[in-house]
Amino acid sequence: MDTVAQVISPPPRIGMLGGGFMARTHTRAARLAGAVLGVVGTSGPASSRTAAAELGYESSAVGADFFEERLDVVHVCSPNSTHLDHCLNALDSGSHIICEKPLATDSSAARAILDRAEARGLGGTVPFVYRYHPMVREARARIRRGDAGAVLTVDARYLQDWLLDAEDDNWRVDSASGGPSRAFADIGSHLVDLIEFITDERIVALSAATRTVHPRRGGAAVTTEDTVVMTVEMSGGGIGSILVSQLAPGRKNNLVVEVAGSEESLRFAQEQPEELWVGRRSGSQLLVRDPDVLVPDAARLCEVPAGHPQGYQDAFNAFIADSYAVFAGQRREGVPMLADGLRAALVTEAVLRSAEQRTWVEVEAL
Repeated sequence: MDTVAQVISPPPRIGMLGGGFMARTHTRAARLAGAVLGVVGTSGPASSRTAAAELGYESSAVGADFFEERLDVVHVCSPNSTHLDHCLNALDSGSHIICEKPLATDSSAARAILDRAEARGLGGTVPFVYRYHPMVREARARIRRGDAGAVLTVDARYLQDWLLDAEDDNWRVDSASGGPSRAFADIGSHLVDLIEFITDERIVALSAATRTVHPRRGGAAVTTEDTVVMTVEMSGGGIGSILVSQLAPGRKNNLVVEVAGSEESLRFAQEQPEELWVGRRSGSQLLVRDPDVLVPDAARLCEVPAGHPQGYQDAFNAFIADSYAVFAGQRREGVPMLADGLRAALVTEAVLRSAEQRTWVEVEAL
């Protein structure tokens, strides 16, 4: 069975912008994919040297010096407000990019990154990694071949509790660093991408409400949202409900997508990624990840035998390996590209516009 664990030759030499949780996650995946860990840059020289030592990079650099390095791929894991400049600088230096979501804090900046990549003949991807759970690919395949019938409704949520209290703070809370949206841009974008990926449809219109529960955090006023609820219309005629919150006690990473078709329902829950519930009017079943019975696109992502759980890092590893393969000119199915990052920015702007105007809005097309 072919899998994604195929090292690209020659291996890419990479640079990492950022030294936090996501930079560590990217680095583990890059190392497994055979990348040469070239240079890392963070907010200053001292922290960059520390990151290089801890993460295993050959060297560290900050500012313009970073982009003078010869790098095949630059991973952008810095605060959201820096993504535009970092991506453009990386592309101008001749590097492909893997940019953390949101790709940019507004759609015009996201479009500028996409346009620059196309002008330079370079590639870029965005880590919507929940696409890389095998059971997500199985759900997508069942809808694509017509097993589920027409998509009637979507019921989805993404709930966390890490910002539950007013004392909880993070750079993402500050719109100057994180952008005008927080909860939706941070985790709601994952949810919408997964809905559209599984159903093979677009959200064409929505009505949203947002709430900022804690008006102050860390002694400063908060202008980004804590929770979002929205009703959506799908391009195929279905409707759906979506709930996003970073203030749901006990929920750590509760991402759930349930699609009801005219023939069957499909439910994927990220905290139980080995399973896919298939509901029918007469007899339902729980599919468990087993590469011997999954569609080829799902089986390809099974890195360990059935009964040996796969999780988030495995999905991330597969995404990074596929990104490198695409940059090397190979074909891979379902890779989230820069256009998908732009799509997320357009949906985010529609959410904020609808909440402000308290009305239905259409989502701008790419």
